[in-house]
Amino acid sequence: MARTAVATDSNSGITQAQGEELGIFVLPMPFFIKGKLHFEDIDLTQEQFYQMLEQDCPVSTSQPSPGDLIDFWNNILKEYDEIVYIPMSSGLSTSCDTAIVLSEDFDGKVQVVNNQRISVTLRQSVLDAKKMANRGVSAIEIKKILEEDALDASIYLMVDTLKYLKKGGRITPAAAMIGAVLSIKPVLTIQGEKLDAFEKVRGVKQAKKVMLKAMKKDMEKRFAKERAAGLMTLQVAYSHIDQEVLDAWVAEVKEAFPDFSVHVDPLSLSVACHTGPGVLAITCAKKSAIS
Repeated sequence: MARTAVATDSNSGITQAQGEELGIFVLPMPFFIKGKLHFEDIDLTQEQFYQMLEQDCPVSTSQPSPGDLIDFWNNILKEYDEIVYIPMSSGLSTSCDTAIVLSEDFDGKVQVVNNQRISVTLRQSVLDAKKMANRGVSAIEIKKILEEDALDASIYLMVDTLKYLKKGGRITPAAAMIGAVLSIKPVLTIQGEKLDAFEKVRGVKQAKKVMLKAMKKDMEKRFAKERAAGLMTLQVAYSHIDQEVLDAWVAEVKEAFPDFSVHVDPLSLSVACHTGPGVLAITCAKKSAIS
């Protein structure tokens, strides 16, 4: 039986320490800050990242270099026969497409999954892959299963400030100014391919209601069969927010969905770079029936 390794990038929210504990290999994502290259969870902590944002330092996302990715895979293959590599959604970064091209030189030993997920939804896919690998499922079969379930996930998030959307060119400076004056809280959504506007509301309380209503609709209609089969998972994600605010949001989510256990994790920095601190999110993801 082939020994199958499971690997991902830090967009999954899995830290280096957690990866070691779970037996999952995590490639750190690169960021340019004031023109200097940093790597998530290596020489760039969550705290340092948000400090840089608050100081208005130039911060931009990047993708792993081809050389770093090839070295990452080669080191894993010293101990394993094959790899399932699960990067962030191809709709949010070109890193997945790059990985697919590079994997062609590995004679089938590296299977890159176009999983269409990010952050806590990507994390669920990685955990599913690890369970399947432990049961002896091959890399190519894991890839097939994860890609079939890829779009069975949903993310709704509330942005606390329009500043970072303006910086990224997603809204105009005038719209940002008007939104700040009116206390507009955009609710955004990630449905596989990209980050999109979902609804504009006034105030945090209304934004929470919109997110809970949207998630209930997804669970009752879009994922009704999967929920009935016990295959849906529920998560809360956040970015650099007061603990009391986070605890209150988690409590609201648990009250709205009493039949779920709720996993809570920080938002991956590649998303937070565009949304800034103060984000609250609710997400769901189908877990693999085979895992």
